[in-house]
Amino acid sequence: MSDAAISSQQTVLHLRVRRFFCVSSDCPKKTFAEQIPGLTFRHGRCTTLLRTIREAIALALGGRAGARLTELQAIGVGKDAMLRLIRALPDPEVGPVRVLGVDDFALKRGHHYGTVLIDMENRRPVGLLPERSADALASWLTHHPGVEVICRDRARYYAEGADQGAADAVQVADRFHLWQNLGDAAERLVAQLRPQWVPPPPEKPEVTVPEKPEGLRAQRIRERHAAVHALMDKGMGIGQIVAELRLDPKTIRKNMRAATADELIGASPTGRQSSLDGHAAYLAARWAEGCTSTSRLHRELADRGLSVSERTVRRFLLRLQENTKPATRPPVPKAREVTCGVPELARCLDLRVYAVLSYSLMRPLRMGRRLIRS
Repeated sequence: MSDAAISSQQTVLHLRVRRFFCVSSDCPKKTFAEQIPGLTFRHGRCTTLLRTIREAIALALGGRAGARLTELQAIGVGKDAMLRLIRALPDPEVGPVRVLGVDDFALKRGHHYGTVLIDMENRRPVGLLPERSADALASWLTHHPGVEVICRDRARYYAEGADQGAADAVQVADRFHLWQNLGDAAERLVAQLRPQWVPPPPEKPEVTVPEKPEGLRAQRIRERHAAVHALMDKGMGIGQIVAELRLDPKTIRKNMRAATADELIGASPTGRQSSLDGHAAYLAARWAEGCTSTSRLHRELADRGLSVSERTVRRFLLRLQENTKPATRPPVPKAREVTCGVPELARCLDLRVYAVLSYSLMRPLRMGRRLIRS
């Protein structure tokens, strides 16, 4: 028989006890083993002291963690045995309950629910009901008199069960359900006011002829013109600039005479004339009228005497579409996003919400409207 460890060493007791036999034919037990009070118990392989220690560890840590601790203390036992010790313990007796908390829990979510009963003063469960009904709660309250305050949610069957089983008890709402009711009321109010927050549709943007992107040639001309004028500002002559930039003197003189780089680039930033330059205004006007078909605009340009590929027209319309994108409408806040700050709003208004508040004072919708209006 195992006993509590001594100096981290496992202790085993060897006992010699008497064995008794029953001679009565009606007795189902034919043999009995002698028990030593305070040391042994029926069907036990350890002493009463060691079982008490293991039960305390199992209640505090559970199966796996408790088994690891017992190994360090040289009283090792498996995790499954630790769980069996917990299951074998008798349920604690339910004493008088003054403040009772009632709430539901899911045995199978969406299908079957039960009821949990909590002693709010001692903060421990005192009962589990297999169903969520008024009759089950009323029966428990009848067998456990003395309840003065019942803390519950807004469920109708809990209200009826409390009235039947404890008519004199005061029914209140706890802090969680107060915040939940307040949030639900504010969410309903925000859902009603949300259509008024929708901003007006953005104005239709004006269609303009898209500018052509500058090519590599235009970029090189601008860089060369900036470099020449930067050296001119330092007081260098044309010979020094030619030696510094290693360019032809004619190119240097041309950049020195031009006041801006646009004079060197010309009318087209890319350095090439486009076949659509004379018809860009017509295409922009047709786009503003709602004609966005590439093939149709290509046929209209052909009727105007312009020979151009359909691919060229498509590229022009893509640039035109980028310039006429409507302004994005600011998103309308969702009801949950607005009501998530209701608890902080209530704290800022110095609303004292106690864990026990008379259920008759709870008016969620009016409270939500009063908070938001203020």
